[in-house]
Amino acid sequence: MLRTATFVAALVVAAPAFAQSEPVGEYAQVNDMRMYYEVSGEGEPSVVLPGAHMNIVTMGKIIPLLAETHKVYALEFQGHGRTNDIDRPITYENLADDVAAFMEAVGLERADVFGYSMGAGAGLQLAIRHPDKVEHLVAASVSYSSEGWQPVYQEMIPQMSLEMFAPFEEQWKALSPNPEGFAAFVDKMIALEHEKFDWSEDVAALETPVLLITSDADVTTLEHSVELFRLLGGGIMGDMGQPLPKSRLAVLPATSHTAIITQSDLLMGFIEPFLSDETPKGFFEQ
Repeated sequence: MLRTATFVAALVVAAPAFAQSEPVGEYAQVNDMRMYYEVSGEGEPSVVLPGAHMNIVTMGKIIPLLAETHKVYALEFQGHGRTNDIDRPITYENLADDVAAFMEAVGLERADVFGYSMGAGAGLQLAIRHPDKVEHLVAASVSYSSEGWQPVYQEMIPQMSLEMFAPFEEQWKALSPNPEGFAAFVDKMIALEHEKFDWSEDVAALETPVLLITSDADVTTLEHSVELFRLLGGGIMGDMGQPLPKSRLAVLPATSHTAIITQSDLLMGFIEPFLSDETPKGFFEQ
């Protein structure tokens, strides 16, 4: 999940490094929204779900890298980027249902899904609520429970306020179709951070292959990420004649939450073999 307050300064600083020429995009009618999206590349379809307070540009190089081998549908969530806000809470369940409706609107029956932070939470809910839509899920920095966040972050959530998000305002208004709605949008995002949830039973029932990507200094604890991997069937010993689980876990070293998405080449080294169902061969495999 994004964990917005730790991300504010980093995103504002990083945005110029990700600057691109003005993109040519399209809109899909999704649950009373005009959802902005861009399509690039050729190949098997892949849907990209940005983090909170992010848009397609601030996702950086991961989208063009994915587009080298996949047909990428990158979208902007409710109230984010060029997608309008509506009179509805922003929740992971709502975001997941929006993605499913988006896929219907653009004629995508099924696709691989890459989500970062809040987008990863939406992707996990998409796999839970609409499993027929997801071929593979790559979830970078995700929690299955609000109790999995670092204690220091949980202590900071009650202190969130509109003023904390002021560095986002100019950038948000420049893209938003309803630029006077910043305060209402931030209220919804703060409410999302306060949301208590536990998806452990739903996660344990998933059949969708999931690649979990976390960092050794993420907003979620390492113990939480390992437990999530175990809920997905991971954590067994290989080389014992038992097939490896379909789901995988990657931990990026010396990496904070906001530094995950900047390491696009490293991410692709994990993502491409996963989407192709490739695994390294051990000594005992022919």
